[in-house]
Amino acid sequence: MTLFTHPEDEPLAARMRPLTLEDFAGQEHLIAPGKILHRIIESDKIPSMIFWGPPGVGKTTLAGIIAHKTHAAFINFSAVTSGIKDIREVMKQAEANKNFGERTILFVDEIHRFNKAQQDAFLPFVEKGSIILIGATTENPSFEINGALLSRCKVFVLKALSVDDLMKLLRRGVSVLGVSAGDDILRAMAVFANGDARSALSLLEMASMNSENNTITPEILEQCTSRKSLLYDKNGEEHYNLISALHKSMRNSDPDAAVYWLARMLEAGEDPLYIARRIVRFASEDVGLAEPGALSMAVAAYQACHFLGMPECSVHLTQAVIHMSIAPKSNALYLAYNAARDDAMNSLAEPVPLHIRNAPTRLMRELNYGKGYKYAHDYDEKITDMECLPENLQGREYYTPTEQGSEAHYKKRLENIRKWKANNKPKL
Repeated sequence: MTLFTHPEDEPLAARMRPLTLEDFAGQEHLIAPGKILHRIIESDKIPSMIFWGPPGVGKTTLAGIIAHKTHAAFINFSAVTSGIKDIREVMKQAEANKNFGERTILFVDEIHRFNKAQQDAFLPFVEKGSIILIGATTENPSFEINGALLSRCKVFVLKALSVDDLMKLLRRGVSVLGVSAGDDILRAMAVFANGDARSALSLLEMASMNSENNTITPEILEQCTSRKSLLYDKNGEEHYNLISALHKSMRNSDPDAAVYWLARMLEAGEDPLYIARRIVRFASEDVGLAEPGALSMAVAAYQACHFLGMPECSVHLTQAVIHMSIAPKSNALYLAYNAARDDAMNSLAEPVPLHIRNAPTRLMRELNYGKGYKYAHDYDEKITDMECLPENLQGREYYTPTEQGSEAHYKKRLENIRKWKANNKPKL
């Protein structure tokens, strides 16, 4: 702090960053009284842990609350600006703290940015208790953090903030800024922020700077978001109406209507990943083996949305939506699973036939596990007459392919398989 530094010069999100759990917004499943993270922080018995969640949900804020609450030395570390040399210096400091009986908590923001060697540098110090590691990441820790390090950390999954959570924050922000805004304005901001507190407060701050007579109007909000008045509550009825319209337009092979509903959702601020997930489901539920490439197209569109975000990913979603609309349709996979599920739920106690059980031990082999199993690759036709369903379900057929697109090929192949098995069925 200097003579030329003023707290009001900080971004609103920084000024409003809470120092206690009572002021923290969202994540009730973790920090409500009696919940695991609340107990850990209040008791100051901090284990090594990873905070995993989307941007702006409180990962760094939780670390700040721990720093404020703990009696341990707290070191803030950035994976973006630090290297192996910096890690070694911090570890040296932590070792010195340990010799004096002081715990060291090391917070690493964006820990997924560290490569394997950098992550490995933490491991021995975590193992021997020189440091308590707290990492924050927006990426799946299973893929981005070394297994050995991850196994020594408790992973806490933080969720995107709800519209109500964001509105509570925005009401406090309005008070801090000394401006006025109706609940409809704040709700539109909350919806636009898409679960991100930092984004919501930044939008509020921008709108307040452009307000007239300290009042934020719909026109000002529209200018700040560059969006028309299409914003809608993503948890409300219109959300489900629009995704239903998109899904049914694709199912009815109407690409023009499908792209229109896609645009309606995206321009209203809908999460592109939500739409992409629905398209992935559609690819198997409504297209299936009639066009096997549909699933690959849908997954690729989801990945593109993850990599790029809006507005760039709109064209990838358009490609996927038009592909699904034009593709031949089959719901045979959907019907097959539902039929099999009904039988499975009514026969959960049915034992797996002995001949298709795994037999990794001598005792299991002595109990006839795997006895009579026929390895299909040992036969010329690559098929055997072996029954794989439980005895009281033998003969059941769940998958009924259609003649649509590529599924006609699968239908012919399945008919040949079933015909061969019928002709070669063991005689009792």
